[in-house]
This record gives sequence, C-alpha cells and structure tokens, in this order.
Amino acid sequence: MNLVNIHLSELHNSKMELNVKPIVQKTILILTVVLLSSPVLAGLPAAVDGRPLPSLAPVLKEVTPSVVNVYTQTRVRVRSPLLDDPIFRRFFNVPDAPRERVSQSLGSGVIVDAEKGYVLTNNHVIARADEISVGLKDGRSMEAKLIGTDPDTDLAVIQIPAEGLTALPLAEADDLQVGDFVVAVGNPFGLGQTVTSGIVSALGRTGLRGLEFQNFIQTDASINPGNSGGALINLRGELVGINSAIFTPSGGNVGIGFAIPSSMARYVMNQLIRYGEVRRGTLGMFVQDLTAELAGAFAMDKGQGALVAELAADSAADDAGLQPGDVIIRMAGRKIKDAQDFYNAEGGLALGESLQVEYFRDGKTRRAKLVIRAVPKLVGAELDYRLTGASFTELGIRYKQNNMSGVLLDKLEPRSRLAREGLTKGDIITGVNRERIRNLADFTTALEKPHGNILLQIRRGGRVYIARIE
Repeated sequence: MNLVNIHLSELHNSKMELNVKPIVQKTILILTVVLLSSPVLAGLPAAVDGRPLPSLAPVLKEVTPSVVNVYTQTRVRVRSPLLDDPIFRRFFNVPDAPRERVSQSLGSGVIVDAEKGYVLTNNHVIARADEISVGLKDGRSMEAKLIGTDPDTDLAVIQIPAEGLTALPLAEADDLQVGDFVVAVGNPFGLGQTVTSGIVSALGRTGLRGLEFQNFIQTDASINPGNSGGALINLRGELVGINSAIFTPSGGNVGIGFAIPSSMARYVMNQLIRYGEVRRGTLGMFVQDLTAELAGAFAMDKGQGALVAELAADSAADDAGLQPGDVIIRMAGRKIKDAQDFYNAEGGLALGESLQVEYFRDGKTRRAKLVIRAVPKLVGAELDYRLTGASFTELGIRYKQNNMSGVLLDKLEPRSRLAREGLTKGDIITGVNRERIRNLADFTTALEKPHGNILLQIRRGGRVYIARIE
C-alpha cells in the first residue's frame, strides 16, 4: 500500500478559499434536492419511549469556544538573476526595492490558558509567518504574538489578548485507551469550525517523517487540511491531543489521522512559555531499533530494547562506561521498546536531571547513573567574526536516522551577515571551503584553517546551496 504521510498544513493563497464556495453551493443544492424528493425524511425525535437520545451537543457547547482558527501571512522575497543585477536595474530604470510575494495559510489552535491568552497549535501552521491572527467562535478576530515553537514535536504557542476567553482543560493522555470515543474540532479547508467524531484507533504511533519525538494517537475521526493545531477531545470535554498529520494516498481524509498526546503537549507548552524554546539535553547516545536479526545475536526478543550504535566522546553515556553494542532496556523507570521510545524518554527529561539506565551486555543486566547534559553548541562569533549572530549544534536524531551529516544552524539573528546572505534557522551546513564536515569538531577545524571568504555548503529541504560570506 503506497501511503504518504502529510502534515495537515496550511492552505496556501486565497485561491483555495475561493474554490471552496462553489463546492459548498453545489453540496447545498444536492442536499436540497434530496430533502425535497424524500417526503418521508424527518428530524429525529428528541426522545424514544420517554428516554432522551444521546448527543454530544452539551459537551461541544462547552468545548467549541476554546478552539480557534489561525490565519498567517508570510512575505517571501522573490529573487531573479536579472532583477538582482544592479547594472540591469540601472539600464532599465528598475526601482531598487525588495520584491516579495505574500503567502497566506490557515489552521487551527486551542486556547489552553484563558487568563494569559495562550493558544496551542502546530509549528507548521505558523512557521516563518510574519503575521498571525486568530479568529474566535464568537466572530472576534485579533492579532497573535508568537511565544515559541518546537519543530521537533511540531508544536507552537501563540498569545492573544485575554478578553472573554474560554480555555480547554488538558486530560491525562496516559489514561487514554484504544476504543475510547474522541471528537476532533478544527477548521478544515477554511470552511469554519467543524466537528467530527470517531475512536482511538491506536496509541504510540511513530514513523512520520520530519519529527524527532513521536508518540502519536491514531484516530478515525475525520480530519483534513486546516485541522492542524485543532483539538482532539474525550467525551468529558478534555483535550487529549493536538491534531497534526494524516496518512493518505490522495490528500484527503481516509480515516487515519494522528494527534500529539496532551502529555507531550503539556511538557512542550510549559517549556515554550517559560523559555521561549524547549531546553532539551542529551545522554550522548545514538541508538537504533533491535531488529529480529540483532535480537537473536543478543539472545533477546525483538522490541525489547534500543541498541547503542554510537557514543559521543566525553558525553554522559561515555563517562558512565556505556559502549556501542549495549542494549538499553529501561530508562528513568520506563521500559524501552525501541529507538523512538528511547528518544521520547530522553526528550522529556530536563537539563541536569539524574536518572538510572538499565542495559544488557554479555548476557547480564547492568545499571548506570547518568545526568542529562546540554547539547553541545558553538557560538558563531567565537569561530569567526563574520558568523556573529549565529549558533550551531550537532544534528538531531531525525537527521542521523536519514544518514545525514553536518551541523545545524540552531539560531540566527535577523540582521546578521548570514541572514543577509539568505541563510535561515534550520539550515544544515555540510561543507566549509570545499571541505566536507560531519560534526562540530570538523566545523571548528575547517574554520581554523587560513582562508579569505567563507564558502558554506548548505542543505535545505532536499536542495544544496552555496553561500559566500565576505
């Protein structure tokens, strides 16, 4: 089955919104014809044999004011080899002004703090947006302020004026079970607030591209593009997940949707509100799944742990004596089934937190005490004055799992020299002055060699660029 996973991302440009209208009109016309041609069709009674029919209306009356529509505008600079040439502009009297186009998108969000106006949504809904506005159920529209984003979980927090808001309480996702009824609320295709229902189809889903930490709730509640950042609630009206992605062969809903659990959302949200970012640490281990073949070699069963494939020098794991070939079976009291389970556990631990790791080596179970350390980072100004305003870190797990190497442009000030040359946060530096780099050590060594201009080889979105920093 050739399924493709896509984020329930924004609908770009106003053309898609315009195209919705004739579809809606046609649908209304069809429904009208059906109703007129079916005289026996009537409304359901409010009660049968004196007993009221079940309805979600009372719960939704309390929930829907907490779910908002999120609209963004992004100004994208339009580059042209001719228009960027000063001689061409002077000859044809082309004004020397920035040329740009405006990209519009939409999604959904959930009010999680009515007193402070915090709204939880997906990172991909508001990524790189210059303007963010929020539409409430009561018809109000207001500008939103970006508090922080976390691309590794696809979550973001924005803030709106705290005036007459209703917040949605977060449920304990650990209490959720397969078969529980759930309801999805969002803004699909820009039609406006829409409610669909279903059940929890599965828990702990992983394998979606582009995310480092994954522990998705799978549901058959109908969710579509525009539902991103919307609410998945239980029948008590509590938030159990943030709708984020779907599996689909066609681009539309086929009953396989994914939501980020409220437990993960709560941790990320608190970090973003407190720091503006998620401050994660590392144990310094790169692990992989224990396949059936590897498990046999260790006299273990598949799905019983995560195999240590690589250790960072002078890391917490290295100092504690762990080695490649060890199998992590428990961490911080949590059973580890596979590599994704390991990274989810590691990503939920705070900097400086002490934990016990149980691992299997030479037929014996061993234990080690480790402390979560900060991810190694280099400040650009300390490497070269032309890199001022930038910082670099090692690549995260999702890159290494795709056999990528280099360093990640972790932070970048808008007015820095790198930003003026077109670099953006999230770019991967794979080469310096025609030398391939694999990590921060290679990056530092390459910049220490005598050079004039700095040539950076950059990988972004599957494409490779060259930037010259003078």
